[in-house]
Amino acid sequence: MIATKNAGKAKEMAEILSDLPYEVVSLSAYPDAPDVEETGSTFVENAIIKATAYAQYTGELTLADDSGLEVDALGGAPGVYSSRFAPSDPERIAKLLDLMKDVPDKDRTARFKCAVAIAEPTGSVRTCEGKIEGTIARDARGSNGFGYDPVFVVTETGRRMAELESGEKNSISHRGRALAEAIKILRPCRV
Repeated sequence: MIATKNAGKAKEMAEILSDLPYEVVSLSAYPDAPDVEETGSTFVENAIIKATAYAQYTGELTLADDSGLEVDALGGAPGVYSSRFAPSDPERIAKLLDLMKDVPDKDRTARFKCAVAIAEPTGSVRTCEGKIEGTIARDARGSNGFGYDPVFVVTETGRRMAELESGEKNSISHRGRALAEAIKILRPCRV
């Protein structure tokens, strides 16, 4: 089970995990599931909080992630508050660009980070992480992805995350990298 109500994130994660011998469902399959407050101070702590709570609630193996954008010129903000930085994706982008309007191009470095926790109903938890480096553009561009993708220029490609096709994005993104490690944990051993 993927512990998210974010449709974009659930779709992205299900695509990456599609080769595993599991039925991948999101929290939408559990409409009465309680909200879990992310009280951790790190992405790893928040992923563990969500994964363990939903594994206990559903009785299923549960994968949860916490991810976000860290901008050097903002002292690492928005960080673990990335999704709570403003009420909607367009408002989050507008706030970020406004805060950075006077930051020179050379100082607009940032990274996306993702922590994934895999929890069993028994309480056993394993974690893995991924990140991708980039810079913050001065305007939004691209229609793929969600969140800060339209303003995040990937160092490896020179393109916005929102300009990448899903296959390319999933292979290099912070979430894709963390989930690649999670797949190693989840894949059954072959004799």
